[in-house]
Amino acid sequence: MNFAFVSGNPALDLAGTVGSRRDEPTDLLAAPVDLERWVAECDELPDGVTADFATFESALSLREAIYQLALDRVLDRPFDPRSLGIVNDTAAGPVPTLQLSDTGLQVSGDLAAVLAHIARSGIAVLGDPHACLKECGRTGCTRIYLDRSRGARRTWCGMDECGNRVKASAYRARRRASMTRAEGRGNEAP
Repeated sequence: MNFAFVSGNPALDLAGTVGSRRDEPTDLLAAPVDLERWVAECDELPDGVTADFATFESALSLREAIYQLALDRVLDRPFDPRSLGIVNDTAAGPVPTLQLSDTGLQVSGDLAAVLAHIARSGIAVLGDPHACLKECGRTGCTRIYLDRSRGARRTWCGMDECGNRVKASAYRARRRASMTRAEGRGNEAP
């Protein structure tokens, strides 16, 4: 299973680890080891973080709270108070350590620090009145992303996962319609 980091924010990417939330939800974080791998693959987060069951459950709780708040923002409704509490409480945790070296930026910390960083990242984007949050335009995809495109014209969470599927489906529909029209003309009497 591959993780997609296309939402433009690590908090939104964490929320995106559940796909097709309204139809047939697919959870990419089924076990603590999945969370460890997700953290390792996320550019802004430290490598080598370990998750026990309690911190894994905290991460899942944070993920659902972030998704709820992002959906509230997309639908222009008041934030869910319970989700606000989870995100704000998590953000009050320890922060990752940042160090600059000749090789670049080094980020370190445990999973509690990672979750606090993700919560703070979510607060920053959800609290920004100018941030354009959207839900993916592909039917069935419920990923919420930060649209930074010129004119806020981005339609899909990402081209690889959703944009290509939508374009391929539209192409197939056009081909079927074209073939149907051609067959209809072939059956006409001279």
